[in-house]
Amino acid sequence: MSVSASQKEIAHVLASQAKHAARRVAALSTEEKNKALHTMAEGVAAHQTAILEANARDINHARTAKLSDAMIDRLLLTAPRIDAMVQGVRDVANLDDPVGASLQTLTRPNGLIIDKVRCPIGVMLVIYESRPNVTADAASLCFKAGNAVILRGGSEAVHSNHAILDAMLGNVGDFCPAGAIQLTPTTDRALVAELLQLDELIDLVIPRGGEGLIRAVAEQSRIPVLKHYKGVCHVYVDRAADMGMALRIAINAKCSRPGVCNAMETLLVHEDVAETFLPQFAELAVPFNVELRCDEKSQAFLPNASLATEDDWRAEYLDMILAVRIVSDVEGAIDHIEQYGSHHTDAIVTADEAVAGKFMREVDSATVYINASTRFTDGAEFGKGAEIGISTDKLHARGPCGIEELTTYKYVIHGSGQIRE
Repeated sequence: MSVSASQKEIAHVLASQAKHAARRVAALSTEEKNKALHTMAEGVAAHQTAILEANARDINHARTAKLSDAMIDRLLLTAPRIDAMVQGVRDVANLDDPVGASLQTLTRPNGLIIDKVRCPIGVMLVIYESRPNVTADAASLCFKAGNAVILRGGSEAVHSNHAILDAMLGNVGDFCPAGAIQLTPTTDRALVAELLQLDELIDLVIPRGGEGLIRAVAEQSRIPVLKHYKGVCHVYVDRAADMGMALRIAINAKCSRPGVCNAMETLLVHEDVAETFLPQFAELAVPFNVELRCDEKSQAFLPNASLATEDDWRAEYLDMILAVRIVSDVEGAIDHIEQYGSHHTDAIVTADEAVAGKFMREVDSATVYINASTRFTDGAEFGKGAEIGISTDKLHARGPCGIEELTTYKYVIHGSGQIRE
């Protein structure tokens, strides 16, 4: 397919090929899909050097473009990260196949047996930015769930994405039908706009990236969109928290990898422990160069911090910047999260079971943690092998989405000649 063709033509060819392949992928046995996935994993492992070379080109371009350190970290591939990518594909192969699983069986008084059965959604369009490992994650998960997928990565990772997919599909042969896994030949936004109109060929769109990308996709698409706009994640340190535990969790949630959507963006601290906790946290954050933006109360204990603005409470920084606020109790923390949060991931650190229970019941987020870091909101950490994304929607899926969330269901009815009177 020539990239000189119009974007509308390219979009229609990609989607038509995927639609044709989807029927063949849906018919593959578990054994056939697993053979293909193990072959894909072996391909990535065997072509590690080529993938790293391609990634180095993307990193050089990113530095020339003066992307932030956090964004470059999202883009960067290393040997351990490629090893993790390989293991992720293998983990998906080893997961139970959801296709054909019975969700519910009912026998009616007239003898009809009604079986609710998982089945593939069909054709997926995954649009993502920066993180090239999404290429492997999305391809493997969609394929294992019996779907065809069109991948559209960001221009900043174009060389890495092509190297990864070339490695995955290089030796897969007949195990993977032609058109089942495709990467768009261009990152032109006009192509995305055309793909988003093809609701007769594409069944679901999953955007992964910044809020601007996701809103643009949701506004343009004629196809259902599974999305999260942003990850404004909170950690609330309660008056009954173990201070050592709270410090470890807060530092990990912010500093382990700030450029990802499950990183803490706002720290909420009970007023009774703020004088003790905040200076200790600030001292531990110094080696990470965390910039603190505080409300007036917390600034009294953090004199070197700047004063937060209203926009800071809603910000997904994806960087070493943290908003800090003191609250009077768990109710105040919940009120703040409800007003400013994004329904992604929020955590409480407390030894008070009643307070933890209130937080768990009333915080309306896809994932809610009690005494653990927000950084575990991840498909692999949830035992899904990998993830296609983290949804803050309530329909049809919520939280880390793995292969089960890439299926729908149908009713299969077994009869013995029944007719309706």
